[in-house]
Amino acid sequence: MDFNKIFANNEKWVAKKLALDPDYFTNLSKSQNPEILYIGCSDSRVTAEEIMGAEPGEIFIHRNIANMVISTDLNVMSVLNFAVRHLKVKHIVVCGHYECGGIKASLLPKDLGLLNPWLRNIRDVYRIHKTELNEIKTEKEKINKLVELNVQEQCINLIKTAAVQLAHKERGLLVHGWVFDIYTGKIIDLNLDFPKILESIIEIYKLES
Repeated sequence: MDFNKIFANNEKWVAKKLALDPDYFTNLSKSQNPEILYIGCSDSRVTAEEIMGAEPGEIFIHRNIANMVISTDLNVMSVLNFAVRHLKVKHIVVCGHYECGGIKASLLPKDLGLLNPWLRNIRDVYRIHKTELNEIKTEKEKINKLVELNVQEQCINLIKTAAVQLAHKERGLLVHGWVFDIYTGKIIDLNLDFPKILESIIEIYKLES
């Protein structure tokens, strides 16, 4: 992308929106009422609104390396609590993608400096599923399977939180695990069973309001 064309592109985008609806930005400025919180990867190839066909105001978005939900990360926890407790979203999506650089980096036996503590969380996912992953023969298949398992574990991390548990109990909030298939452009639903996962961990992670 030509950096010098950004503002010109913006002007064209504004003109296009106003041509369709003269009140577009007046209405956009009034409020937001998204039904979905999307937690995705920072990878520049995976743009949430575009792959979902969404418009501004329809999705609340948080992105980081390898779509992680880490309990000590105040950024993701702040986004989560605002989206669930204040915006009252109905769905939370964790979306990973094949060929994820963060997942690949976690498999390298290298000191990556500041990335080390972040990638350690992905390595913990590998440790949990080590037997299954070590049976996979090719590196590509192993990486992509780890992408899927990482999404699953981040969904579980969401379900561990008080905000999600309470919202599910009070208004049926659901958590979904997706993978963006970068080879085809399609979204794959991992069909995680939210109630079953909650039931399996509630004895340990139940948080009363």
